[in-house]
Amino acid sequence: MPRLITGLDAVKIRANLERIREEIGPGPQILAAVKYVPLEEIGTLGEAGIAVLGENRAQDLEVKAGAHPQFHWHFIGQLQSRKVKQIVPYVELIHSVASESALGQLERHARPQTEILLEVNVAGEEAKAGIAPRDLARYLERSPVPVTGLMTMPPFTDEPEESRPYFARLAELAAEHGLAKLSMGTSQDYAVAASEGATIVRIGTTLYA
Repeated sequence: MPRLITGLDAVKIRANLERIREEIGPGPQILAAVKYVPLEEIGTLGEAGIAVLGENRAQDLEVKAGAHPQFHWHFIGQLQSRKVKQIVPYVELIHSVASESALGQLERHARPQTEILLEVNVAGEEAKAGIAPRDLARYLERSPVPVTGLMTMPPFTDEPEESRPYFARLAELAAEHGLAKLSMGTSQDYAVAASEGATIVRIGTTLYA
């Protein structure tokens, strides 16, 4: 298991944030992924000028967002339908809706402000979550809450350029369905994602190192 990220330095994080902003321009929202940032370090991110945080695990989201409601919280991890009720009180946006059962739970537990992104498995990887592009229209029609965009995780690679076709395809799908938000790109490929139209980039270690 990866080690927790401790000893965060607000000055260093702010410098990293400014560098990333210069790379990607003013458009995309920079989300700080805090899966490995412990509760006691979260406040440092605010000192560094970060406003939007994303958590992968429902139980950690509940603890961190409950203690730090001053941030804009998103859920970015794999969404288990049984966790929907636990998540919705704390988040402005869920990035990873990818099952009929999750839609069913959202129908029961969503709040008026709840927005979601549909996670699309653009590459068709069998071991990865996400709906198939051919099923996108059905999910949009079925969703009981506003779908404001799409999210994807391309196949793992050490070469950022190899992610470009998957980001480009997600942007095409969003345009076809009139969806504005594109959550794509992480620490290793955020610049490529931004160049293909990402409106949210999810960045972890690159911000903190």
